[in-house]
Amino acid sequence: MKAIVVSAAGGPEVLEYTDSDVPPMGPHEVLIGVAAAGVNFIDIYQREGIYDMPLPYVPGLEGSGTITAVGTNVTEFAVGNRVAWAGGLGSYAQQVVRHPDTLVRVPDAVTDLQAAQLMLQGLTAHYLITSVFDIKPGHTALVHAAAGGVGLLLCQLITQRGGTVIGTVSTEAKEQAALAAGARHIIRYDREPVEDRALSLTDGQGVDVVYDGVGKSTFDASLASLKTRGLLALFGQSSGAVEAFDPQILNQRGSLSLTRPSLAHFVATPEELRWRASELFGAVEAGTLELTLQDTYSLEETAQAHKDLASRATSGKLILLPR
Repeated sequence: MKAIVVSAAGGPEVLEYTDSDVPPMGPHEVLIGVAAAGVNFIDIYQREGIYDMPLPYVPGLEGSGTITAVGTNVTEFAVGNRVAWAGGLGSYAQQVVRHPDTLVRVPDAVTDLQAAQLMLQGLTAHYLITSVFDIKPGHTALVHAAAGGVGLLLCQLITQRGGTVIGTVSTEAKEQAALAAGARHIIRYDREPVEDRALSLTDGQGVDVVYDGVGKSTFDASLASLKTRGLLALFGQSSGAVEAFDPQILNQRGSLSLTRPSLAHFVATPEELRWRASELFGAVEAGTLELTLQDTYSLEETAQAHKDLASRATSGKLILLPR
């Protein structure tokens, strides 16, 4: 099969499009023909060596496709089932092996492209607004990178739960995208201090929660934008890792809370994974959740996909089409 293999940490040039052996399938596993694989910032962190990776490896933590073979001990899935997954390397390839506990069934009304878009980013948005901070009517949330893949989903889901979204963006096009997704207010961080505008929009009180997937460049403004006893959910670091700081700052700014969540801890069981996915798939089927596909790429174009995502000029999801 064809796959992307990384043999050394580095820039997009280390993403080698090459022939690769089909991964071996154990008796408790299934083999899947990959129809779509998502491209995410964590793929870049892994490729660059920010995260220690076993070399060589096939990148890609999410995707969708059709089961082509099942292990002798697998009973809950069959050949021909359409499935999607999040977590575990190997999705930048034409075929991947997965354990059934990591899979969700894809409804007939949901396409492979939609399913791949909903896994890492959709599941992340879901746990952020349900389990990290349970958004309810009257809550106000500051969403950084509101026109990004997770940001656009957060805008919709928070608004549907009765919350108010203040979104940060850097361009007119991204402003319009975030507003269309449900953001009530927009802060152009290229033009004005985020914390000043966030406080102004909340009558000086601050927001209940900040959803920050940017990290280093937004961390201070995120803390400064919170109300007393507010929560900062730092779920990513697209601008770099946050530097060490004195926890006393959280006290000084109003007994703030800080959490650094990871998706793996919020899909820790098959039941939790499938609950979250079913709610997202159901929303797509009902027409209440709109997915934004920025672009698709062949496997040969994976390096370009990484360059496009790293430029932060995209709005919405980037998908590889391995087949």
